Amino acid sequence: MSEFDRRRFLQAGGSAALAAGSLSGLLLTSAEAQQADTLTIAYNVGLPSWDPTTGPSAVNPSIQGIWKSVFDQYIDQAADLSFKPGLISKWGWNADKTKIEIELRQGALWHDGTPVTAADVVWNLKRAGDPKSGNPVAGIIWSSVDNFQVTGNKITADVKQYVADYFKWMAFLTGFMIPQAYYEKAGAAGFEKKPIGSGPYMIEEFVQGSFVKLKAFDKYWGAKPAFKNVTIKFVTDPSARVAEIETGKSDITLGVPFEEFDRLKALPHLTGVSSPITDIAMLFITDVEPMLDENVRKAAVFAVDKQAIVKRLLRGYGVVIDTLQAPQYAAFDATTKVKYDPELAKSLLAKSGYSVAKPVKFKIQTTRGYLPKDYETVQAIVGMWRKVGIEAEIEVYEIAKHFELRLSHKLAPMAFYNWGDAIGDPNDSTGFAMFGPSPHSGWKSKEVDAMIGPLWGEKDEAKRIAGWKKVDKYIADNALVLPLYQQVQTILFKKTLAVKPHMAGYLLAQSVGKAAKA
Repeated sequence: MSEFDRRRFLQAGGSAALAAGSLSGLLLTSAEAQQADTLTIAYNVGLPSWDPTTGPSAVNPSIQGIWKSVFDQYIDQAADLSFKPGLISKWGWNADKTKIEIELRQGALWHDGTPVTAADVVWNLKRAGDPKSGNPVAGIIWSSVDNFQVTGNKITADVKQYVADYFKWMAFLTGFMIPQAYYEKAGAAGFEKKPIGSGPYMIEEFVQGSFVKLKAFDKYWGAKPAFKNVTIKFVTDPSARVAEIETGKSDITLGVPFEEFDRLKALPHLTGVSSPITDIAMLFITDVEPMLDENVRKAAVFAVDKQAIVKRLLRGYGVVIDTLQAPQYAAFDATTKVKYDPELAKSLLAKSGYSVAKPVKFKIQTTRGYLPKDYETVQAIVGMWRKVGIEAEIEVYEIAKHFELRLSHKLAPMAFYNWGDAIGDPNDSTGFAMFGPSPHSGWKSKEVDAMIGPLWGEKDEAKRIAGWKKVDKYIADNALVLPLYQQVQTILFKKTLAVKPHMAGYLLAQSVGKAAKA
């Protein structure tokens, strides 16, 4: 019976009037059950595409959590970042690391009910490695393996060029699987209009820039989610997210201003969790004037009081860092430090003819509201610079514009960004951000490339990590990037929910539970 027919039936006279009491009770119970099985999330970013493997946004860490609700990855990560089986149940190298060996789990289904096959795995990996597919890391990661051979649910392939973090990328950006037969039948445009995956949720309705409604996939191979229905609202304005959670229109949100987080979690119906995640806030430095002057670069770095930013602006919700490695990353080296020394900054600028009276001028770009205190952090930095002889003009843009400019190497001399490396490998923090041939690098130099180049194919793990630590020290000593702080993620939610933070910063609908009743 349609909703229209049901309303018409209830409005009819006679027998309907006699049954009104019992029917209203039944309808109320149904409505309450529906509400109890529905989760509404106010997300801090929109979703530009439903193909999680192509385009600039495929390497945006902030939207991975949405994709992970609909699509499975080859390999998954637990909340503590440990790796666990996804669609692939076993994986590894052969003895001399010239081949990979993987095994597909049995029993997984696509949302249209067809089985996930080993042929799907091969098609996805080959497509990811094809530069024509539009995968942002095709040449650096996925094309390193080829000549796939399938025996049952087991797959082997030859390693064309050893990449130490190849398997880690199966749990990282673009490491998702989509159905070959359906995609080829629907085409790219058809898939975008009606995407399907093999994840815990299916897409029921999607309105670009507004929301997506999901419903649980009852044939999912993994753990069943606590909520059958999920609505993810795309709420990019932080004040709007505050309103969503405070008024109860949404059950859970993230990325609100820290002072609002402290206020709201104290309300009787709300609570919150906060924890460091693998994302880091940093400033890209682009190899253009005036950044080609090392005195200007170093002065810009020495003039920034990171501790003050974390303590006063972020209310303690951050961890100061001096390299592109967070403490949880494999190549983190606590001995590499960058000092705060505004007087040294002034003297360096003086060597190049600059002063407070005659400042060096350049543009700095940032998002506003994409992350808590992103714009305010840049404002604070610009204020610190002004005191030593640097005058920076702030340009605000959307995160999609940042990706566009970065990929074309057209960022301003300085640009704020949130770098996510959920797999904690230095290839994917320092490597991608600083290696010249990488489309994601800001600073491009032959000296840095000569140090990084050999590390991509280094099979000795201890030697590889030591090499990355040496690279990070060189970058810090020469002020080629400005790391700021490790992000602390804050999540607000109703007390009726149970939420465990994910160290990668993912807010996963399938991981939100119902709080135990007292």
